[in-house]
Amino acid sequence: MGALWSARRTRKALIWAAARLGRVQTEDSRTTSYTTLAAGPGYRHELEIKRSRFITVLRRSGTEEEARELVAGLRREFHDARHHCSAFVLGPDRTIQRSSDDGEPAGTAGIPMLEALLKRETAPGVTDLSDISAVVVRYFGGVLLGAGGLVRAYSESVSASLELAPLIRRSRLRICSTAVPHAGAGRLENDLRAAGLVMAETTYEDRLTVLRVAVPDHAEVIAAATERIQQLTAGAAALAPEGTEWIDEQVA
Repeated sequence: MGALWSARRTRKALIWAAARLGRVQTEDSRTTSYTTLAAGPGYRHELEIKRSRFITVLRRSGTEEEARELVAGLRREFHDARHHCSAFVLGPDRTIQRSSDDGEPAGTAGIPMLEALLKRETAPGVTDLSDISAVVVRYFGGVLLGAGGLVRAYSESVSASLELAPLIRRSRLRICSTAVPHAGAGRLENDLRAAGLVMAETTYEDRLTVLRVAVPDHAEVIAAATERIQQLTAGAAALAPEGTEWIDEQVA
């Protein structure tokens, strides 16, 4: 169980900062972790197929607005291109899925791009890629590819880009709090750290200190943390679940 509580210093810093900024989430998704693109300005890859250029741009997007801003920006950058086809998947549960053929024959660009995102395996048998936008800019080379050729070209463009793009894990942590008298707060905090729990924000009330810990958002882990606190305080303190916070972790 100690391994479940262990975390890197970067995780601790992110949780502390999130609590300070009031970004703790209260609405939970069904999933507690998923794969997404590493944050950045975007990742580009180009293919040439029968003299047509297919320029793929991938970017992490948390909202539909961000996804559409990517398309708008690439329209301005590649203003002389014939097509700016797009697809994006958003949310931990991948509830938002959109695509656009942008003038290509219906079903030959946007849908193949979307399927490339949805079917991308991030681990053996796991397809959980989300919060990602893909735009493929096409410069027509004068040779018609046909419907089947377009489907393959747009699908391959996104798939090849994903092979090169850096992916990370998004994990949800549960923020839990316990209130103890000021006199015993310092010792309890030290004991919690020694037990491997990640400390989040600490606040001070008139007679009590409120300590907060961040644990993986799984019932068994929260139950183990609760039991540990009760052991450390001889049953005098309880652990109350609060909101959650999503953090980025490197893919192993």
